[in-house]
Amino acid sequence: MENNMIPSALKSDDFRFDAFKNGEVLYNKKKGRLPAMGWNSWNAFGSGNTEALTKAMVDKMVELGLDKLGYSYCVLDDGCYKPEREDGKLVNEPKKFPSGFKALADYIHSKGLKFGMYNDIGTNLCAGAAVGTYQHEETDAKSYVEWGVDFIKVDNCYYMFDNATFSNPENARFTYAPNIRAIKLLKGNGIDDVIEINMSAVQHGKLEGAGAKVCETYVTNIGTFDGTNTGTSPVGDMSCELTFNINAGIPEEIEYDEMALVIEYATGREPGVGAWLQVAVDSENGSVLYYDDLLKETKDKESFVWSDGIIIKLYRGKNTIRLMNHRRQENTLNSYAELLRGFNLAETKDESKASNIVLSICEWGKTQPQNWGYKVGDSWRILNDITFRVGWDGNHGIGRWFDPGTPSVTSQYNKCVVMDEFAGLDKGWNDPDMLMIGMDGLTDVQCKTHMAMWCMMNSPLMLGLDLRRVEKDDWIYEIIANKNLIALNQDPLGVQAKRVFTTAKSEDPSKDYITDIDRVDILVKPLADGAMAVSFINVSERKQKGPFSIDIATIGAVKFDNAEANGKLAGLSSKKDCRLKVTDLWTGEESIINDGVIKVESLDACDNYTVKVEYI
Repeated sequence: MENNMIPSALKSDDFRFDAFKNGEVLYNKKKGRLPAMGWNSWNAFGSGNTEALTKAMVDKMVELGLDKLGYSYCVLDDGCYKPEREDGKLVNEPKKFPSGFKALADYIHSKGLKFGMYNDIGTNLCAGAAVGTYQHEETDAKSYVEWGVDFIKVDNCYYMFDNATFSNPENARFTYAPNIRAIKLLKGNGIDDVIEINMSAVQHGKLEGAGAKVCETYVTNIGTFDGTNTGTSPVGDMSCELTFNINAGIPEEIEYDEMALVIEYATGREPGVGAWLQVAVDSENGSVLYYDDLLKETKDKESFVWSDGIIIKLYRGKNTIRLMNHRRQENTLNSYAELLRGFNLAETKDESKASNIVLSICEWGKTQPQNWGYKVGDSWRILNDITFRVGWDGNHGIGRWFDPGTPSVTSQYNKCVVMDEFAGLDKGWNDPDMLMIGMDGLTDVQCKTHMAMWCMMNSPLMLGLDLRRVEKDDWIYEIIANKNLIALNQDPLGVQAKRVFTTAKSEDPSKDYITDIDRVDILVKPLADGAMAVSFINVSERKQKGPFSIDIATIGAVKFDNAEANGKLAGLSSKKDCRLKVTDLWTGEESIINDGVIKVESLDACDNYTVKVEYI
């Protein structure tokens, strides 16, 4: 079925790549929400979650007082629906959820908590059930509203228009442009056309952005970086274009000249070589998209042919012809937007109204959602899952401190810590996945630092353990219930911490994506009350001897993408000496510093020293 599906036309330029940086949301998405806090069923139970287990977790959240600390959402992940729709609608799995979702929502709400569910923008859920939201967005949104859903996590498995998880690998034809060898501009009657311009992609074209490659006589890999795994920086250009500059000598008496653009290309169905091409022309009159569709497929990726003519307009002066494919991002945005539109209609019968349901985008960073997620979502996953060894195999779930792939605390932290520019109350939050605190494989020290990292980075705090393992005042509880750390995460100023120092080799600690964990980082986070949080984090698995320090003048010189935060730090860069009250957010111990320097002599393996700094 996937091979017969074609991405729908974008509804407007608001969904285009060119609109990603305009700061405007779609369908009046609500702003101002702090990171979500709650519990998610996946790491503890996988697809084996049940109504009884969910109620047990809800009861335990209330018993432990986690609800009073801000853990509001109880989220059912994959495995809760029947594997097929009934009359086109989602239905509860009768053995695991015999009372139905409305009754379960009522139970959760009666305890003062909020109800969360799960779905997918593809045809199937990740566990396989054929109940994804694709082409059912309005129907599903209505069901969720009727059930009383407050939060929804939406995955990206079996997605038809990208080679996403469990999708047809040949879907790459939608997300990459063909190989391009040359272009011609023709003018004439369509029979005896005159070649006005003939340009080689390699000799005359210019590569904008990052990712494209030159292969002797042609350009390949025109598309968007896949961000699912580690190794690709989230900062900077995530995609690329092949451009040609044309200086058009248009006579004064006419506004523009029409020409036929023909392209020498070869298609493929693999990462790097596709068949979908977008053609736009930029001029002083703005940017106009002239083509956004599949080209006719060629014999193979090196069998070049000339396309049919694409009629474009050239205006007097400089024109830039852009050959590109941003559909990996645009298609995914479009699919999540359809679900948001459905929620607006279901809640208010008006797609322009804002939905109250929190939308957690979970496409694992594949399409670089830090660029577009703010338009529709309240948070967006930045990498693949933090763990693939979940508790439903008979253990308590396995967490790792380090892994070269995504399933570890440090893998997620290494990427998220340089993504502060994308987060904020007016945008949403970078999501490095659920907390693994209380799962096997992590020590209490590692769990403490895990918590400090997520709170400093304003990440959603979604517990993933079986809460029946927790008792009040045990070590797990002391970490997840630390009011001081939670206050950082939920601080109303809503600013993600910035890394201002690292012992690793780095030209810009706030931007450089560093995967070598043998280092100490220093993070700074402005707070609404005029104070700041400072966290010294030993990312490595060995003790690090210092001293490690940062002074108030250095902190004052840090610039955030938040005017209010910068205002609170204004003037500090000129201060050499300053009396400070420093509160250790783990022990509560207070100390006075007279020289304006915050420091720590050493840090044990995987440990952190996280403090609140106030002026006195």
